[in-house]
Amino acid sequence: MPIRPGSTVSEVNEAIAGTLPGLLAIQYIAVAHGHVASRMDLRAELLAPTNGLLHGGAIVAIADSACGIGTAVSLPEGARGHATVELKANFLGAVRGGSVRCEAHLLHGGRSTQVWDATVCDEQNGKTIAVFRCTQLLLRS
Repeated sequence: MPIRPGSTVSEVNEAIAGTLPGLLAIQYIAVAHGHVASRMDLRAELLAPTNGLLHGGAIVAIADSACGIGTAVSLPEGARGHATVELKANFLGAVRGGSVRCEAHLLHGGRSTQVWDATVCDEQNGKTIAVFRCTQLLLRS
């Protein structure tokens, strides 16, 4: 089932099975035009082998995935898909266990691009561990 405007949280969670967000066990908890929230429980496979902290790649994955889902549910008329063409992450903290939460918001919704911001926080104490921005190229027929 493709993710598109009007998709519900349960439809999105079903659609990610067998994809990277599904393999990371990301759970979407809010999905709407211009906003997505997700969470991920930490487990040993997601930690960096050198320091036991949540791997930066896992942090980028939850943020980019939230922005990608947000783009899919926020596509304008005539767009058939999207692709991340640029991303930037700033790591501000670290987490070793528990869970993280990601909130993504649409900053710019144009005809050919969307720009999204996401914040990843420690779900237990609310501390921001990363901020993320990406540009999504909108694909047209």
